[in-house]
Amino acid sequence: MMTGLRLRNISVNYGERKILKNLNLDIPRGEFCGLLGLNGSGKTTLLHVACGFLPMQGECYVDGENCKNLNERQRARKIAFIPQICSLAGGRDAIDVVLMGYNPWLNILESPSVEQKKQAREIMDKLGCLHLADKDFGELSQGQKQMVILARCIAQNAPVMLMDEPDSALDFLNKHIVLEKIRTVVRDGNKAGLITMHDPNFAMEYCDRLFLLKDGKIVTQIHMKTDSKEKIKESLSMIYGEIELLKNGKEYLMGKRQDV
Repeated sequence: MMTGLRLRNISVNYGERKILKNLNLDIPRGEFCGLLGLNGSGKTTLLHVACGFLPMQGECYVDGENCKNLNERQRARKIAFIPQICSLAGGRDAIDVVLMGYNPWLNILESPSVEQKKQAREIMDKLGCLHLADKDFGELSQGQKQMVILARCIAQNAPVMLMDEPDSALDFLNKHIVLEKIRTVVRDGNKAGLITMHDPNFAMEYCDRLFLLKDGKIVTQIHMKTDSKEKIKESLSMIYGEIELLKNGKEYLMGKRQDV
């Protein structure tokens, strides 16, 4: 299985403070991985480093190619990013936001082709949001916006998808809808997917593998299909302290020990 995203010896400093410390991470194509950690553990920093938004020490590879050798446009062909909250202003139709995904593949002043415009609508249709295509993006709900941004991400056609808590502003039902769509896109599109999440219960339900980040390092990993309940509980306790882990069929539910 091809390694889509590989990070080697990644270190990031903010002044005197070390945020990431010689971090290593591998995600093969077709695998949807979650990144868990407490606030301030460096989750968002890790994604921003991989996207090239922040300076770093270390190496980032996509499909074996060192991203240091890529310019911004070339990197955007390799890595698609979904932010926690989309800062795009209104005044443009949702379909135009999706079409922005083609920008890394277009020359300066070149517009999307007729075929790309058709493909963008097909992507939205597959995600169940085609009815939003001609609506003002600024008037959409947060859940609708995230679905449009996901469509843009698919149009970008990058082998790596990085997502910074895209479910954070969504209600319970929309969390499930968006995460299910993202997982399907990663698996069916044979992409390497990494998502930061706050809720370990959603992460355990939707991700194939979890990376646990603490003090700037990946302290352990969880393979959801193969690790035992005891191993999963022990790993989560490294981040969240004393917990209780319940199992219902193939699904797990975590809570603080005193709450269970």
